[in-house]
Parts: sequence; C-alpha cells; structure tokens
Amino acid sequence: MDSFSTVIRTASQEQHGEANTSTFMSDMLGGRLGVDAYARYTEQLWFVYEALEAGAERLASDPVAGPFIRPELFRLSALESDLAHLRGPGWRAGLSALPATRAYAERVRECAERWPAGYVAHHYTRYLGDLSGGQIVRDRAEKTWGFTKKGDGVRFYVFAEIPNPGAFKRGYRELLDAVPADDLEKQRIVAECKRAFELNLGMFRALSAEFPVSA
Repeated sequence: MDSFSTVIRTASQEQHGEANTSTFMSDMLGGRLGVDAYARYTEQLWFVYEALEAGAERLASDPVAGPFIRPELFRLSALESDLAHLRGPGWRAGLSALPATRAYAERVRECAERWPAGYVAHHYTRYLGDLSGGQIVRDRAEKTWGFTKKGDGVRFYVFAEIPNPGAFKRGYRELLDAVPADDLEKQRIVAECKRAFELNLGMFRALSAEFPVSA
C-alpha cells in the first residue's frame, strides 16, 4: 500500500505537469518575456503567500496543520524584498491581484480559517514546489534579467534557513504520511491538492493573457 505522500504526488502529477509547462511559465523561462512579466508574477505570488502565512500562527497549534507550520519556509518577507527591488520602494501602491489570483488566495484563506486539512493541501503544493522546481525559475531569472547583486530579485527562491532541501523534503513527506486523518479525509486532501494546481494554472493563464507573445 502506497504511503499518503506517494498517493498525493501521483494523483496530482498531471496537474503539476500542466502548471510547469503552462504557456506563461514556458515563455518566461524561455526568455520570451521581459522582466515586467516576472515582476507581475511575483506580485501575484505575494497575494497567495499572504493568504498562506496570515493564518499560520493561529494554525500552529492545530493537530492536523500545526506540524507543517515551519517558519523557515515562510516566503512573504522574501517576496516583499523582491518586489522592492523589482518595483521600487513604493511597490505596495501598485500591487493588484488578477481575478484568478484573487480566487486562488481566497480559497487558501478559506481553508486556513475553516478546514486545516485543506490548508495542508495548499501548503504542500506551494512550498514543496518552491523547494524543487522553484530553483529552475531562480536560475533562469538570474541569467535572463541579469540580477547581479546576490539574491536581489530572486530572494523568494532562496531558502537560507534550509541548508539541506532534500532532507527537509523527506521530513515533510513523513509529516504527510503521519497526518491524523481517516481515508475519506485523505481523499478530500488529495482533491484539494488537485484544486490548488488548477487555481495556480488559472493564475498562469491570466498572466499569459496579460503578457502575450507574438508568434
């Protein structure tokens, strides 16, 4: 019988692949978009992580979500440093969420407030993705837009407090395997993981529409 972490990874593989190969992400990583598209993407991430981390302190004592609340994962302050670098000190004044981003952030916030197990699904899809594929984005961003001062513009992808990402991810999967939920609840968590990927894909589609690439 497969472990729960394996079930989640297998069940969401298709959506994960779609997100990674979305038009917007392919165009951005392929160097076909300017730094403004990257900055706009970073803005959208700010809304999602604000929703993820705003409720984290309250969830820290929850029996299901609590073990996943790890401050070394938090990304909001790093995103804010990146936005200050990309948009300047007045970046907050121009911050706006696309409708698809707003829907994504609202779902995360709803789970954080009402359904801790659902929050775990969003936590998993975002943070483990950042630790893995996010490093590809960092590398391409540095090369494409010449972020020269170490870390500026890509701090979101730098997990300074996690020196061994591989070991951390193994520990995270062990937490998933030990999550106190019955089979029905686990099925709901898997379904929410798929929903998280779909919401993320919706955000990519909206960004692609805002930054079309001429054929």
